[in-house]
Amino acid sequence: MRFTILVVDDEKNIREGLAEALSLDGFQVKTAADGAQGLAAVETGEIDLVITDLKMPALSGSDLLRTVVGRYPGLPVIILTGHGTIEDAVQAMRFGAFDFLTKPVNLDHLSILVKRALESRELARKNLELEAEVDVQRKTSAIIGSSAEMKKIFDLLRRVAPTKASVLITGESGVGKEVVADAIHNLSPRRAGPLIKVHCAALAESLLESELFGHEKGAFTGAAGRKRGRFELANEGTLFLDEIGDINQNVQIKILRVLQERRFERVGGEETIEADVRIIAATNRDLKKEIAEGRFREDLYYRLNVVNIHVPPLRERRDDIPLLAMAFLREFAQENGKRLEGFEPKARSVLYAHPWAGNVRELRNCVESAVVMARGPLVGIEDLPPGVRSSSEEHDVRLPSGSSLADAEKILIRETLAAQNGNKSRTAEILGIGRKTLYQKIDEYGIEPRGPTEALSAPSPAATPAEAPGSGD
Repeated sequence: MRFTILVVDDEKNIREGLAEALSLDGFQVKTAADGAQGLAAVETGEIDLVITDLKMPALSGSDLLRTVVGRYPGLPVIILTGHGTIEDAVQAMRFGAFDFLTKPVNLDHLSILVKRALESRELARKNLELEAEVDVQRKTSAIIGSSAEMKKIFDLLRRVAPTKASVLITGESGVGKEVVADAIHNLSPRRAGPLIKVHCAALAESLLESELFGHEKGAFTGAAGRKRGRFELANEGTLFLDEIGDINQNVQIKILRVLQERRFERVGGEETIEADVRIIAATNRDLKKEIAEGRFREDLYYRLNVVNIHVPPLRERRDDIPLLAMAFLREFAQENGKRLEGFEPKARSVLYAHPWAGNVRELRNCVESAVVMARGPLVGIEDLPPGVRSSSEEHDVRLPSGSSLADAEKILIRETLAAQNGNKSRTAEILGIGRKTLYQKIDEYGIEPRGPTEALSAPSPAATPAEAPGSGD
C-alpha cells in the first residue's frame, strides 16, 4: 500500500524540500500553502498523514489540527515548529497532534517519525475493522450456519444493511426470514430507531389497513379514539411486513403510495403524515406468479424488491444442520437445567437425513423435544420425536452375524457415506471422526463411493464459520 502524505507550509522552500525527501522514501506527497488549502486536500479522503506548520495565514496549523482531529479521528498530524514556539507545539499535542518537529527539519528524524505515525494509523484502522466485525457478530448473534448459501446471504446483509434500499426476503415458511430482517435493522444506521413488525397474514383484511396506517376517532364502528398506525410508529426506523403476499389490492395501493411519496393519511382522517420508514418485506409466495394471476401489483413488487434475499430451505443447506442443532441443544439444555454434551452418531445421522419440511422451525422444535426427553449426556435416537425418528428406518445399517470389528467399521463407513450421497464432510460429522481419519479409513478398506463422488465430497467452500438464519419464520 502506498501512503499519501500532505505537507502544509507557507514557506515554499520548506514545503517543496519536505515533499522531495518524502517522495524519495516512496510516499505519494501533496502540498498546500496554507491551512485552508490543506483542509480542502484532507476533505478529499485521500490523505494518510498531515505534516503542518503552526504559523500560517488564512487558517493556522492549530486550527487545521483541531478540525482534522475532530472530523477525521485516526488521521495523524505532525506539527512543524520553530525553536521559539515549542510551547505551542506541546500545546498542539494536547489537542491531538501525533508529534512535532523543529525547524530546520532533521530528515532522518522525519523518516522515523512518519513511519511511526503511519504504523499507528494502520493499527487504529485495523482495530476499527476488528471492532466493526465484533459489532456485526454481536448484532447477528441469532444467526448460525456455515454453508456456502448462508455465507452469500451474510455477505448480502453486510452490503445492504447500511443503505436505505427496500428489501424483499423470500423463502419457505420456517427458514428464518424474520431473523434476516432483524439482522438488517440491527446492522443499519436506523438501529437506534424502532423495528416494527406486522404479520400481514394474521390480520383480517378489515383490520390490516387500520393497523398499518392508523385511524381517527369514529372512522368506523368501534373506533373509540385515534390510533397511530405501524407506519407512524416506525418513523425513523424499520417496518417489517411479513407475508406481504397475503394483503389485498386496496392495501397494496396504499403501501405503494407510502413507498413513492413517503406520506399517508389515517383511516377516516385528512391530515397528511410524513413517514421516514425503511421497508423490509417477506413472503413464502411466488410473487411473480401472483402478479401473473392478478393478485399482486407489479409496481409494488418492484418497489419492494430493490434487493432480494432468498433464504433456501434447510434441505438445500444440510451443512448447517449440525451447527443449528448444537446451538438449539445448548439453548434448551440451559433453559431446562440439563447438562448435555451433544448427539449420538445415530441421532446425528437422522438429523441429516430428515427432509425438514418445516425447515429451521421444525429442527428447533425437534431439538427442544429431544432435550426434554434426554436422560444421558448425549441425545440418542430414542429421544427424538417419533416423526423424525422414523426417518432413520431406511438408513439402518445391518451387520452380518460374526462380523469382525474391522468389517463392522468398513460397513458402517460405506453405508453412511452412501446415505450422505458421497459427502465426506457429513459422513465424518455423523461418525464423530475427523475428515483426515475418514480418508485414511476409506483408503485402508478400499471403499468405493456409491452415488455422487468427489464433486460432492471435496472440501466445502464453506468450511469457515459464517452466519445463517438460526430460527424459523
